[in-house]
Amino acid sequence: MARDNIKRTARVASLLREVLTEVLRLVKDPRVLGTSITDVEVTGDLREAKVFIASFDERSSGKDQLAGLAAASNFIRREVGQRIHLRSTPSLSFHLDTSLAYGARIESLLRDIRKSDTNVSTLDDED
Repeated sequence: MARDNIKRTARVASLLREVLTEVLRLVKDPRVLGTSITDVEVTGDLREAKVFIASFDERSSGKDQLAGLAAASNFIRREVGQRIHLRSTPSLSFHLDTSLAYGARIESLLRDIRKSDTNVSTLDDED
């Protein structure tokens, strides 16, 4: 029984991610432009959904997108409710997904380490 519930929440989360991606295209607020849904986590009772977003607009820290999404949340929830058929539409909370920035930072640090290792080995070769 528990396994079925886990599968159901995963299916609903996946469906919500697809539908939210479509619905965000309808939002007229310019602060929402450049926002991408990276993940959705749904509670076991399907009443709440955490929506993780990433901003691909380099001029914004993501806080603008969160403000735009908060302003449009009633519209977004209504549109989601019309597109998916659940007993009740989950309440949506939007959160910044920092994993992409964290991954980029690690990649940058690894690149720097490789460069410094290359520079050190060329200096050693000169001796």
